[in-house]
Amino acid sequence: MELFVLPLGDCCCDYETIAPGVADGRRSHIPVNAFLVRTGDDRLVLVDTGMSRVHVDDPDATWRGTPTADALIPVMRKEDTLLFRLAQLGVAPQDIDTVVNTHLHFDHAGNNDLLGSATFFVQRDQYEHAKGNPSFPNQYWNLPSLSYELLDGDAKLCDGIEVCHTPGHCVGHQSVVVTLEESGPVVLCGDAVYCQDNFDHDSWGGQADPALARSSAHRLRALAEERGAWMVYGHDPVQLHELRLAPGASYR
Repeated sequence: MELFVLPLGDCCCDYETIAPGVADGRRSHIPVNAFLVRTGDDRLVLVDTGMSRVHVDDPDATWRGTPTADALIPVMRKEDTLLFRLAQLGVAPQDIDTVVNTHLHFDHAGNNDLLGSATFFVQRDQYEHAKGNPSFPNQYWNLPSLSYELLDGDAKLCDGIEVCHTPGHCVGHQSVVVTLEESGPVVLCGDAVYCQDNFDHDSWGGQADPALARSSAHRLRALAEERGAWMVYGHDPVQLHELRLAPGASYR
């Protein structure tokens, strides 16, 4: 089992978007990542797909004409596209067997349309909540060419990969646990935990349901402590510099 962290650009936003009360008014660039797992039987599993490549040339492509356009600005180079990062690893879109979307926001499902050969795993309540919902731009993921398997809570997807139902950021959010032989288990939090500041300052007000988000986050932390796992947060600009990033490095 091998895990690659794929850096896919960032979003420019006020820091209170992810950690209210910590550095309010500070404009920050928060990272957007996806994760590629090569399983023991040589299957390829992608966790999240990042922001659409259309944002390289048009940062306003998704949110033009809405309040979100100023609040959340995609910043991408061509090197930050999913296709570029996969190609650096010698992987073509049709090579991806499985995609796990932690949820269907534009920065986590923005390239689903490229991966028509894969099976997508999403929580059922997230999928139903997101259909037709402008907060989850449907043009990137709600397509007849894509095949979705809908989950109802925690599930084991294959040896070494499981999902945990972690609502709060949005309805039906899920996180992913990958068990690596050398590096140990890793919890890919998605947006269940944006950053370390959420824990350090008990700051959950940036989530859709702060109380439920806090409960899900502490469940993940308890799971990590129980298994001796390490946690990768959804958009932590500090943690990004501590991670081994593809293509130069990976975790085994």
